[in-house]
Amino acid sequence: MTQVTDKIDLKSLYEIDDHLWLEKTVDLLKEKRFNDLDLENLIEELESLSKRDKARVASLLEQIIRHLLMLQYWSKEYDRNSNHWKVEIISFRNQLDNNLTNNLIIYLEKELDKIYSKVLRYVKQKTENIVDFPDTCPYSLEQILDDDYF
Repeated sequence: MTQVTDKIDLKSLYEIDDHLWLEKTVDLLKEKRFNDLDLENLIEELESLSKRDKARVASLLEQIIRHLLMLQYWSKEYDRNSNHWKVEIISFRNQLDNNLTNNLIIYLEKELDKIYSKVLRYVKQKTENIVDFPDTCPYSLEQILDDDYF
Protein backbone atom coordinates (compact mmCIF):
# COMPACT_ATOMS: atom_id res chain seq x y z
CA MET A 1 0.00 0.00 0.00
CA THR A 2 2.84 2.39 0.80
CA GLN A 3 4.40 1.89 -2.62
CA VAL A 4 1.21 2.92 -4.42
CA THR A 5 0.92 6.02 -2.22
CA ASP A 6 4.59 6.88 -2.84
CA LYS A 7 4.03 6.56 -6.58
CA ILE A 8 0.96 8.80 -6.53
CA ASP A 9 2.73 11.31 -4.30
CA LEU A 10 5.71 11.32 -6.62
CA LYS A 11 3.51 12.07 -9.63
CA SER A 12 1.84 14.90 -7.73
CA LEU A 13 5.18 16.16 -6.51
CA TYR A 14 6.37 16.53 -10.10
CA GLU A 15 3.65 19.09 -10.73
CA ILE A 16 4.42 20.99 -7.52
CA ASP A 17 8.22 20.90 -7.22
CA ASP A 18 10.14 19.27 -10.05
CA HIS A 19 13.49 19.72 -8.26
CA LEU A 20 12.29 17.86 -5.18
CA TRP A 21 10.73 15.27 -7.52
CA LEU A 22 14.16 14.79 -9.10
CA GLU A 23 15.84 14.33 -5.71
CA LYS A 24 13.24 11.76 -4.66
CA THR A 25 13.59 9.97 -8.00
CA VAL A 26 17.36 9.75 -7.57
CA ASP A 27 16.87 8.37 -4.06
CA LEU A 28 14.47 5.71 -5.39
CA LEU A 29 16.96 4.75 -8.10
CA LYS A 30 19.79 4.46 -5.59
CA GLU A 31 17.60 2.29 -3.38
CA LYS A 32 16.66 0.19 -6.44
CA ARG A 33 12.97 0.86 -5.78
CA PHE A 34 12.14 0.78 -9.45
CA ASN A 35 8.46 -0.05 -8.97
CA ASP A 36 7.98 3.22 -7.06
CA LEU A 37 9.32 5.41 -9.86
CA ASP A 38 7.18 7.90 -11.72
CA LEU A 39 8.20 6.43 -15.07
CA GLU A 40 6.04 8.69 -17.23
CA ASN A 41 7.68 11.87 -15.98
CA LEU A 42 11.10 10.26 -15.69
CA ILE A 43 11.02 9.30 -19.37
CA GLU A 44 9.85 12.80 -20.28
CA GLU A 45 12.70 14.36 -18.28
CA LEU A 46 15.32 12.06 -19.81
CA GLU A 47 14.08 12.79 -23.33
CA SER A 48 14.14 16.50 -22.55
CA LEU A 49 17.67 16.23 -21.18
CA SER A 50 18.82 14.47 -24.34
CA LYS A 51 17.23 17.12 -26.58
CA ARG A 52 18.75 19.91 -24.48
CA ASP A 53 22.23 18.38 -24.68
CA LYS A 54 21.96 17.92 -28.44
CA ALA A 55 20.71 21.46 -28.92
CA ARG A 56 23.53 22.85 -26.77
CA VAL A 57 26.34 21.12 -28.66
CA ALA A 58 24.74 21.85 -32.05
CA SER A 59 24.49 25.52 -31.14
CA LEU A 60 28.12 25.67 -30.05
CA LEU A 61 29.22 23.90 -33.23
CA GLU A 62 27.16 26.35 -35.25
CA GLN A 63 28.92 29.27 -33.55
CA ILE A 64 32.36 27.83 -34.27
CA ILE A 65 31.56 27.29 -37.95
CA ARG A 66 30.13 30.83 -38.26
CA HIS A 67 33.31 32.33 -36.92
CA LEU A 68 35.57 30.06 -38.98
CA LEU A 69 33.73 31.10 -42.13
CA MET A 70 33.89 34.79 -41.33
CA LEU A 71 37.55 34.48 -40.48
CA GLN A 72 38.34 32.66 -43.71
CA TYR A 73 36.00 34.35 -46.19
CA TRP A 74 34.95 37.83 -45.01
CA SER A 75 38.04 39.80 -46.00
CA LYS A 76 36.26 43.16 -45.79
CA GLU A 77 35.90 42.81 -42.01
CA TYR A 78 39.04 40.78 -41.36
CA ASP A 79 41.28 43.55 -40.05
CA ARG A 80 38.67 44.89 -37.70
CA ASN A 81 37.17 41.61 -36.44
CA SER A 82 39.62 38.73 -36.92
CA ASN A 83 40.93 38.74 -33.35
CA HIS A 84 37.39 38.79 -31.97
CA TRP A 85 36.43 35.86 -34.21
CA LYS A 86 39.50 33.90 -33.12
CA VAL A 87 38.73 34.48 -29.44
CA GLU A 88 35.12 33.44 -29.97
CA ILE A 89 36.26 30.23 -31.67
CA ILE A 90 38.44 29.44 -28.64
CA SER A 91 35.59 30.15 -26.26
CA PHE A 92 33.04 28.06 -28.15
CA ARG A 93 35.49 25.17 -28.58
CA ASN A 94 36.16 25.19 -24.84
CA GLN A 95 32.45 25.13 -24.07
CA LEU A 96 31.84 22.40 -26.60
CA ASP A 97 34.70 20.33 -25.21
CA ASN A 98 33.12 20.58 -21.75
CA ASN A 99 29.84 19.16 -23.06
CA LEU A 100 30.91 16.50 -25.56
CA THR A 101 30.39 12.78 -25.11
CA ASN A 102 30.96 10.02 -27.65
CA ASN A 103 27.24 9.91 -28.42
CA LEU A 104 27.08 13.67 -28.94
CA ILE A 105 30.08 13.54 -31.29
CA ILE A 106 28.24 10.91 -33.34
CA TYR A 107 25.16 13.15 -33.29
CA LEU A 108 27.18 16.15 -34.53
CA GLU A 109 28.76 14.10 -37.33
CA LYS A 110 25.30 13.03 -38.45
CA GLU A 111 23.88 16.57 -38.22
CA LEU A 112 26.83 18.52 -39.65
CA ASP A 113 25.18 19.19 -43.03
CA LYS A 114 21.98 20.40 -41.40
CA ILE A 115 23.91 22.61 -38.97
CA TYR A 116 25.97 24.02 -41.83
CA SER A 117 22.85 24.96 -43.79
CA LYS A 118 21.69 27.01 -40.77
CA VAL A 119 25.12 28.61 -40.51
CA LEU A 120 25.09 29.44 -44.20
CA ARG A 121 21.80 31.33 -43.94
CA TYR A 122 23.22 33.30 -41.01
CA VAL A 123 26.58 34.25 -42.53
CA LYS A 124 25.06 35.17 -45.88
CA GLN A 125 22.70 37.58 -44.14
CA LYS A 126 25.46 38.84 -41.84
CA THR A 127 27.64 39.69 -44.84
CA GLU A 128 24.69 41.05 -46.82
CA ASN A 129 25.18 38.30 -49.41
CA ILE A 130 28.42 39.85 -50.71
CA VAL A 131 30.61 36.91 -49.67
CA ASP A 132 30.65 33.71 -51.67
CA PHE A 133 30.58 30.96 -49.04
CA PRO A 134 30.85 27.27 -49.98
CA ASP A 135 27.54 25.45 -50.38
CA THR A 136 28.82 22.53 -48.32
CA CYS A 137 30.79 22.68 -45.10
CA PRO A 138 34.46 23.19 -45.93
CA TYR A 139 35.52 21.75 -42.57
CA SER A 140 35.41 18.27 -41.13
CA LEU A 141 34.12 17.84 -37.60
CA GLU A 142 37.67 16.94 -36.60
CA GLN A 143 38.96 20.28 -37.93
CA ILE A 144 36.16 22.23 -36.27
CA LEU A 145 36.99 20.67 -32.90
CA ASP A 146 40.78 20.94 -33.30
CA ASP A 147 42.19 23.74 -31.15
CA ASP A 148 45.11 24.11 -33.54
CA TYR A 149 42.97 24.47 -36.64
CA PHE A 150 42.83 28.20 -37.52
